[in-house]
Amino acid sequence: MSISWLPINISDFNWQDLKSFALNTLLYIVVLLILARVAYSLFVYLLRRMLVERKGRQLLDERKANTLFSLLRSMSFYLVTFFVILQILRHLFFKFDTGPLLASASVLGVALGFGAQSLVKDMIAGFFILFENQFAVGDYVQTGEFVGTVEETGIRTTRIRAWGGELHIIPNGSITAVTNFSRGKMLAKVEIQLPYDEDLERVIDVLHAVCEEVSAEFKEQILDAPTVQGVTQFGERNVVLRVIAFTKPDQQWSLERELRRRIHSAFLKEGIRPPQFPSVIISDPMRASVKEEQRPPGTPTKA
Repeated sequence: MSISWLPINISDFNWQDLKSFALNTLLYIVVLLILARVAYSLFVYLLRRMLVERKGRQLLDERKANTLFSLLRSMSFYLVTFFVILQILRHLFFKFDTGPLLASASVLGVALGFGAQSLVKDMIAGFFILFENQFAVGDYVQTGEFVGTVEETGIRTTRIRAWGGELHIIPNGSITAVTNFSRGKMLAKVEIQLPYDEDLERVIDVLHAVCEEVSAEFKEQILDAPTVQGVTQFGERNVVLRVIAFTKPDQQWSLERELRRRIHSAFLKEGIRPPQFPSVIISDPMRASVKEEQRPPGTPTKA
């Protein structure tokens, strides 16, 4: 490999040729980058049309299609980048032969393997995540300390958007265990605390009425209708009842909130008392008395 525009002797250096070469090279690089950008954008557009914007053609599940789209887009970006760098090298070094470079890719891979083990690990893990269908774009997952919705699965990293808006960018090789909250039917569970002297039969009848009402209004989200399991625990001062239902993925939390809201309204209407919690009244810095007071959970204590 040699550089044709460099002179053998420094005295033979032609600044005019260098200027011409620099301008031609700059123009070549600009045109190459523009063409690469257009080609990449066109490929992404066609890929989006085939996988995401199918207009009624159900080739793949929507989440699987989004996952495959993000992975192929990531791969195409790296391939286009590699091609552009290769072409720039060929232009800079006119006698630069890309054949031996491609032929020696295996040797180069072994040499780079010692310094890029994590990169190779991330890429292999990305393929296994896709083919094993561990999660897809749009799934609500937990991996390690990170919890959120999968926004993108690339060839090297996975992007997870947390509930508070934080974006976690996780190398695929670091994903060793995944809890997926968006697969199959999901459990919605609501627990209600009541005083021991409350009429449980009347409470259960009210809960049954609420469950029937919710089942009728939210039947599109519900797979198994809400049911009253009954008493599940005897607390220190209160008894605990439980209502459960099975919903479609990602619908369990909204159904829990709706059940709590309607149960609270029904209890107020029927005069069902809230549980009792101790309230601490401090009258002397050295003394404190505890008084039982009826108040809903979360109400601040009175000083």
